[in-house]
Amino acid sequence: MQEGQLDPAAVQALQVLTIVLAAPLVSGFTTHVEARIQGRRGPRILQPYFDIVKLFGKENLAPEEASWVFLVGPIAAFAAYLVVPLLIPVLTTFGLPLGYMGDILGGGFVLALGGFAVALAAAESGAPYAQLGSSRAMTFGALIEPTILFVVFAVSLITATDLPYAMAATVRSSANEMVRPSHVLAAIAFFLVVLADTGRIPVETHSGTIELGMIDEARTLEHSGPALALLKWGSAMKQMILYVILIDVFLAPWGLASTGRPSSVAIAIAAIVGKALMLGVVFALIDDSFSKLRLFKITEFLAAAFLLAVMAVLVFYLGGA
Repeated sequence: MQEGQLDPAAVQALQVLTIVLAAPLVSGFTTHVEARIQGRRGPRILQPYFDIVKLFGKENLAPEEASWVFLVGPIAAFAAYLVVPLLIPVLTTFGLPLGYMGDILGGGFVLALGGFAVALAAAESGAPYAQLGSSRAMTFGALIEPTILFVVFAVSLITATDLPYAMAATVRSSANEMVRPSHVLAAIAFFLVVLADTGRIPVETHSGTIELGMIDEARTLEHSGPALALLKWGSAMKQMILYVILIDVFLAPWGLASTGRPSSVAIAIAAIVGKALMLGVVFALIDDSFSKLRLFKITEFLAAAFLLAVMAVLVFYLGGA
């Protein structure tokens, strides 16, 4: 370690802390902007922080028929979301000690594991609406995962690697990399996946409380206290992680620290939070610019994303780069 530079392990810890602490801010800001677009006052930007603190001070209750899985699920999901920032370029252009222990596909599996833990805990509650939301989440997740696989295959072919740091370095190396047809198609496909996974597609689902359309809200209905706090916090972290992957691997991998100097790392923290806030505004605009569609339209939306990902692979193999 050079003089005047942070220890790489400390920088890696800062990556995790950035996701953990900034995730509720991005979530609250996006919700506030969405409310303003709709002509409502909306909740405070910092409301997610207040909600999490309040829930940690309440009692943790569980249905009588629920087993230990119901209580462990939120903890397992939160732990999974803590692992992913160790694998992706959140703050630096260079690899950190644990940055190469898994590729982008491995990070996707860890994210999926977190979602599976939440769905399993909801199903274990025995409540009909929670089980309904869990079943829907797994169904749509089965449609999202093939799209992510093809996106990873496309980007891996383009960059000749499946490591997130190397992918970001390839995109930063030349402006031509940003406009390659295969990269553009893969980036759009992943953008659509993030829209679906964060509940921002114009379909009445994730954040809705009507039983005919709700998914994420249904999975947390039976949780309370610290368990519900971990679920809400973990959901915000998952959204932030997807934003970071979209920004730092696909769209705008700039503003990252090239050295371990404290000033460079501080600028990188401000840059990623700022870019995530701007992306949240874009998603809020998309979500509020279209009339809500029926639940079964999600399959058509995800099919379109999958088709774009497949086209990205075909374009690369057919010589369109």
